Amino acid sequence: MASNQVRERYVNDVAPALMEEFAYKSPMQVPRVKKIVVNIGVGEALDNAKALDAAVEDMRIITGQQPVITKAKKSIAAFKLREGRSIGVKVDLRGERMWALLDRLMNVALPRTRDFSGINPDSFDGRGNYTLGIREQLLFPEIEYDKIDKVRGMEVTIVTSAQTDEEGRRLLDLLGMPFREY
Repeated sequence: MASNQVRERYVNDVAPALMEEFAYKSPMQVPRVKKIVVNIGVGEALDNAKALDAAVEDMRIITGQQPVITKAKKSIAAFKLREGRSIGVKVDLRGERMWALLDRLMNVALPRTRDFSGINPDSFDGRGNYTLGIREQLLFPEIEYDKIDKVRGMEVTIVTSAQTDEEGRRLLDLLGMPFREY
């Protein structure tokens, strides 16, 4: 399924269904996916500078966009962390790349997870945004096993315009997000 098909499904099927289900008065009230933020924390970058470069490269391959290097906001002695040190990489995806990543995440990466039975439907933040932890970058088919230096996890946050968790959950459910059944 191409990313265009996910967007078309949103426009043709999901938005009208949400409009009817939640009785919105205007099409502008219908929740939509605003952006996807992908984040990799690279704690070992404090000791190993090459770890950050490897994380940047993995992120660039997965998202198709150059990531931003995030820096520590505070010094924390227990973690041997100083303010201003590089400790992670992140990417904000919008538009075509956002839909493409959402499509690959739902239809390729998540089903490749070992013993996959669906994702937790309760990981919403109270404002309709969903955050998902992925344990290894290898779930994405564009990452080659032989080329990585270390298995890294990442955090994927799907930012929606939904006002409540219920609206956000329904939006992602209708788009095809494989939520776990209870």
